Amino acid sequence: MLNISVLTATYNRANLLPRLYESIKENLEQGINIEWLIMDDGSTDNTKEIVSNFKEYENLKIKYYFQENSGKMQAINNLIKKVTGDLIIECDSDDYFEKKSFKLIQEEYEKCKKNKQLYAMCFLKYDKNRNNIGNNFKNKQTTMFDLYFKEGEDGEKALVYFSDIRKQYKYKLEKGEKFVTEARLHHEMDLKYKIECINKPIMICEYQNQGYTKNIQKIFKKNPYGYYKYFKEILSRDTKEIKLKKRLYIVKHYILFTYLTKEKLNIIQVNGIINKILLILLYIPGIIKSKKY
Repeated sequence: MLNISVLTATYNRANLLPRLYESIKENLEQGINIEWLIMDDGSTDNTKEIVSNFKEYENLKIKYYFQENSGKMQAINNLIKKVTGDLIIECDSDDYFEKKSFKLIQEEYEKCKKNKQLYAMCFLKYDKNRNNIGNNFKNKQTTMFDLYFKEGEDGEKALVYFSDIRKQYKYKLEKGEKFVTEARLHHEMDLKYKIECINKPIMICEYQNQGYTKNIQKIFKKNPYGYYKYFKEILSRDTKEIKLKKRLYIVKHYILFTYLTKEKLNIIQVNGIINKILLILLYIPGIIKSKKY
């Protein structure tokens, strides 16, 4: 019997949770148990009441938790401790599942569950018009770092983590911040493991006006230290195969967050002569632009 844990951090999204619930219910399959762990991140709407009206089934258990507003990442960190499933899916409240998603996950898991080099299966994510949010995978196995910085991916993907590995990691939040990019966690896991890529969708995404994606500039300003550490970590890695466009993206954002955090630029810690040169050339123009930004 396969056990899947779906983790949802939610804040004042009571109106969206029923859609996610219905998609989970429609996906219930024989031979698959689902536990849906919901962390209410200090909502002031009727989230608790809405969740209490969701019906449980023999193979669907719903567990509701509440925390003072601490942000999505801390909510997921807290839920990870409560997971009992073989697999973990982090599903935002504005996302919902494609039909037959859990069956597809089960089929793909049977193919790769014995591979100890993997930390997750990576599926496609579609928008509500069934357009791929990104590109199809080029490789069967890769890392999230290589996928986005060497293989040219820019869109979102849906990860299904192997619980025994995922539970060893957490989102690292800096100086009381409430948000950090998921990529920082993925890059840490990439150092030891890989992902299995499947060119099929399991999740539908509909961005909200108040969501993280549409408010990224505010997110940057409120949470600069986590992003600073993230880009600093990238520049300490081997970046030889990264194309110039991506290098410029990394360097420019590193400069932005050195400005926002008032951290000193440390060229010595940067790996690669090309990266060092780019930082020297772009630092002053980057600081000027950051002040305007």
